[in-house]
Order: sequence, then structure tokens, then C-alpha cells
Amino acid sequence: MNDEYWMRKAIRLAEKAESENEVPVGAVLVQDGKIIGEGWNQPIANNDSSAHAEIQVLRDAGKKLGNYRLPGATLYVTLEPCTMCAGAIIHARVARLVFGAHDLKTGVIESADKVLDQPYHNHKVLYEGGLLESECSQMLTSFFKAKRTR
Repeated sequence: MNDEYWMRKAIRLAEKAESENEVPVGAVLVQDGKIIGEGWNQPIANNDSSAHAEIQVLRDAGKKLGNYRLPGATLYVTLEPCTMCAGAIIHARVARLVFGAHDLKTGVIESADKVLDQPYHNHKVLYEGGLLESECSQMLTSFFKAKRTR
């Protein structure tokens, strides 16, 4: 199973978020070839501004494994993480991040900033952006376009 396979799983979770009228962002966390956590945006449903897909997937994996640290894991998420999520990814000791769409306004991995590249972090996360970017971007574009026309 390759990165594209796992990103397609994250896209399905983004579709779940959209079906719940949440911004369509989904995430899966993989370790040793198995999903250890799943998450999708749920801030509206949970009345929780921190309930981004990345936070949800880290919480899910932490509960399943009984540990907030997730070394050796790869996080697949359909949208470039924000500052809050980047910090959580670092603190969880995620080994690798793969994201779909770039977020030019608030994405802090490659777009608006490069948080993971800062020398003051005690943990380095490898990352790659733009996997299935057009699919991931189109979901978001369609969602917000539909919202504006309502």
C-alpha cells in the first residue's frame, strides 16, 4: 500500500465530514501498514474549535494505543495543516506528514509558513505536500461554493 492508497482513505473521511456539513477535511494515521487512527473535521458538531481532522486522528490513535506519542506513524490529511495542528503533530512525535491540498492562507507546512522546518523544535517531522492535490482542492472549492450560493 502506497501513499495514494492512504490518501484516498483520508478523502473518504473528508466526504464524511462534508456529509455532516463540516468543512471536508479527513485524516488517517498509519503505523506499520495499518490504520491506527481516523479523523475528520468536527468543530461544529462538537462545539470545539480544536476538532480539526488532524487533532481528531491524533486523539483516536492515542486512545487506541494508550499513548499520546505516536512514533513511526505517518499522517495523511487532505488539507495542509494549520499552526495548531502542526504543533500537535510535533508533540505527538509523528514521523511523517503527507497532505493533499495546499492552504495558501493558513497552511503552515509549505504555504503561509514553514513551521516544521523551525530549528527550535525537538522533533523533526518529514513531510510531503500536494498528493492528490486537485481532488482534495476540488472538494473544498465545491463545498465553499455551495455554501456561498445557499
